[in-house]
Amino acid sequence: VAFVFGGVLGLTRSFALEKENGNLHGLMLAPVGRDTIFFGKMMANFLFMLMVETIIFPIFAVLFNLSLAAPELVPIAVLATLGIATVGTVFSAMAVNTRAREVMLPLLFLPVAVPVIVAAVEASGLVFRDSGLDDMAQWLPLLGAFDAIFLVVCPIAFNLVIEE
Repeated sequence: VAFVFGGVLGLTRSFALEKENGNLHGLMLAPVGRDTIFFGKMMANFLFMLMVETIIFPIFAVLFNLSLAAPELVPIAVLATLGIATVGTVFSAMAVNTRAREVMLPLLFLPVAVPVIVAAVEASGLVFRDSGLDDMAQWLPLLGAFDAIFLVVCPIAFNLVIEE
């Protein structure tokens, strides 16, 4: 939940600076495809969220007496962060054109991101309970399928959203 909260805060500001300074029109005039702009923003959001996770996870591990040596958490964190960054980039581009973008982004984003959040929480819970990889086998494919679907759908949606 803390990672999603940090991600939503970062996603809110993702397009806000371009919109406030009028740079969004400059981006649209750039001689690159809108898919390139989407993937650049998405990768920036993804890397920002990964940095937040690498800072917050050791703090959580100390506070909750968790083991830092859990390599099973890496694919869960990467897949969940990728899904959240992908969907969040499209919805932040959509919400930047509204007056109440700080309120609008979570309202649009969270219902779509619930499968990723639930799968990440369930899979990481299994890791912390020392369950086997067999128990986690149902959650990692869900995260991967979500990422694969939205890595295709979101650039298409971004082209339509940014035209408005």
